[in-house]
Amino acid sequence: MTRAFLLAARPKTLPAAVAPVVLGSALAWRLSGSFSWSLAACTLGSTLAIQVATNYFNDAVDARKGADTAARLGPPRATAAGLVPLSAMLGAGLAMLGLAVLLSLPMVAAQGLPVVGIGLVSLFFTYGYTGGPFPLAYRGLGELFVLLFFGWVAVAGTVFVQTGQWRPEALLLGTQVGLLSTVLIAINNLRDRQEDAGSHKRTLAVRLGERFAKAEIAACCLGPYALGLAWAHWGFGWGTGPTLAAAGIGALVAARVAASPPGRIYNRYLALAALHLLGWSALMTWSMLRAA
Repeated sequence: MTRAFLLAARPKTLPAAVAPVVLGSALAWRLSGSFSWSLAACTLGSTLAIQVATNYFNDAVDARKGADTAARLGPPRATAAGLVPLSAMLGAGLAMLGLAVLLSLPMVAAQGLPVVGIGLVSLFFTYGYTGGPFPLAYRGLGELFVLLFFGWVAVAGTVFVQTGQWRPEALLLGTQVGLLSTVLIAINNLRDRQEDAGSHKRTLAVRLGERFAKAEIAACCLGPYALGLAWAHWGFGWGTGPTLAAAGIGALVAARVAASPPGRIYNRYLALAALHLLGWSALMTWSMLRAA
């Protein structure tokens, strides 16, 4: 059963939790010149726990709603495949939320009520992404959720935990990494478009069609490079140059998706998109640390 829980955690999606915290930490160091490793560890651990909890709830709720069927093109889902009972998967999600709360306590002690507010909203939408009366993933709001929580909230929240300040630079950086993280869910939704339509999961790919979804993926792959020009406003425009080394991977993802009908091959594109996210994030982190 341990392997089933590992499958349900969706390891290929976890870079979306790691990247914004690492980037936010690097930005905080660049802005303030100080850094707490313990707070960074708590931030990263809490963010990872929240994402794994979201994935566990998604696995369980989608199985309960019949969204994951034998026709699924992506990796098998643990609950739907009968590898883990639904109650156990929900319990695992709650356990991960408990871990996230525990890890957030040092951050609350350091920066107070704003961290509590961020945490409460994050915990609510961990289940509300696929469950509850208004599940975001079933209303075409999945991409917005990723951009908001794995972009703006994760980066700006990390910077705030380290510095006690809300910085506009964090919003720009959060938009960039949030778009790259959005590619992951957009590819997933395009791959599963037919299955989702049959189970009344109204993702953007279902609502607006294949052509829109492919254009969305291309924009999210390449948009961060255009946004990089805005760093010149803070005198850091030259520092984003190294990230261009990852642009080829983003262009390859966009081109392959554009040329291929949705199918199992998209699982490879999903892995490539995760590699793009990690590559861009590593290069951007190195640029900021070098400039600090």
